[in-house]
Amino acid sequence: MQLRVLAFVLAGGKGTRLYPLTKERAKPAVPFGGQYRIVDFVLSNLVNSGIYSIYVLIQFKSQSLLQHLRDGWESSGLLKNHFIIPVPAQMRTAEESWYRGTADAIYQNINLIEQADPHLVAIFGADHIYRMNVREMIEYHERKRAQVTIAGIPLEKKYSTEFGAMELGGDFSVRAFHEKKADVPSMPDNPDMFFASMGNYIFSTGLLLRELYADAAREDSTHDFGRDILPRLVERGDMYAYDFATNRIPGDPENQVAYWRDVGTLDAYYEACMDLRAVSPQLNLYNKQWPLRSAAYDDAPAKFTFDEEGRRGQAIDTIVAGGSILSGGSVHRSVVGRGVKIHTGAVVEDSVVFDNCDIGRGAKVRRAILDKNVRVPEGALIGYDSARDRQLYHVTESGIVVVEGRRSRVEIASMEI
Repeated sequence: MQLRVLAFVLAGGKGTRLYPLTKERAKPAVPFGGQYRIVDFVLSNLVNSGIYSIYVLIQFKSQSLLQHLRDGWESSGLLKNHFIIPVPAQMRTAEESWYRGTADAIYQNINLIEQADPHLVAIFGADHIYRMNVREMIEYHERKRAQVTIAGIPLEKKYSTEFGAMELGGDFSVRAFHEKKADVPSMPDNPDMFFASMGNYIFSTGLLLRELYADAAREDSTHDFGRDILPRLVERGDMYAYDFATNRIPGDPENQVAYWRDVGTLDAYYEACMDLRAVSPQLNLYNKQWPLRSAAYDDAPAKFTFDEEGRRGQAIDTIVAGGSILSGGSVHRSVVGRGVKIHTGAVVEDSVVFDNCDIGRGAKVRRAILDKNVRVPEGALIGYDSARDRQLYHVTESGIVVVEGRRSRVEIASMEI
């Protein structure tokens, strides 16, 4: 029997810990890898897995995300008989409220499930950087005769307040579920680790509908899967954990380690971007059997000009997206977005540069994230004077300088070298 699978992508979070990158955009719309957005990972995983019926639930600061979905997914011609549809919060409850939690987001769109009548409903977050063959998780769900399957991964216990934690039986049945608590059970073979929920769920449709209706009627509920529905299901549903480490991507080497990163903070986001620079990166963007899809841009190729001492356009251990021109400037160990211009004598090191930035002659940028449309004037220094950087920009605990972009290009205070 061909299983009918309907997917919901939860893309409505505020992403406050990624501020100022989320000042004007939702977290799933934050650029990543030069020409992608964070949301492209979950959508590519679903489409590559043969799941084409997808609703993207949006809420906060959604304009940038809506534009990206329109340019990259709705108008791509990729999906002929199925769909990827953004669904704004429609206030369909009696209280006419915004989404109050992850479960409420699905409940407010429960009519979409009832109309489609799928066998299974996949509920996935849009906040993480990873590749996943969702079909393997569905096959596991069917083999286990599960009602609920939760994708999980071992994490250090210091992160337990940021994720749900599962206590597992020997057959990977979920015996208890703890949502974002400091004191969670350790994994049996490692006292420093716990088995964390990735926030990706497969539900059998009948059970999901019953639980959503029951949860909506509870006055004491926060209407969240992790806080309410999953803990209550432990005693009543056949719930299993799926070990993400066993997931295999077609086209990857047999020994490829499954890659998953939570990019909930600026430092974590920066480190995930830096992972891409490696000669053999853990996150492989070049696997043609499992492409990372995004918007189709009409950019010209990237260009590197001049070959003179002190005026050489070059990029080393760096990703450079289309339309960028390195006109006598050099970039090292960085990720450069679309339409970036780096002028004579400018040096960019260990940085993430978003689309349409302009880095002037002789400017130097080190360990920084430049948001879209930032203009770095001639001779400016960013990342070289910590005290001054903290006066002018946002600086993370690890010292990453984040320069805020605006709808129009911004001028950055210059400093003589």
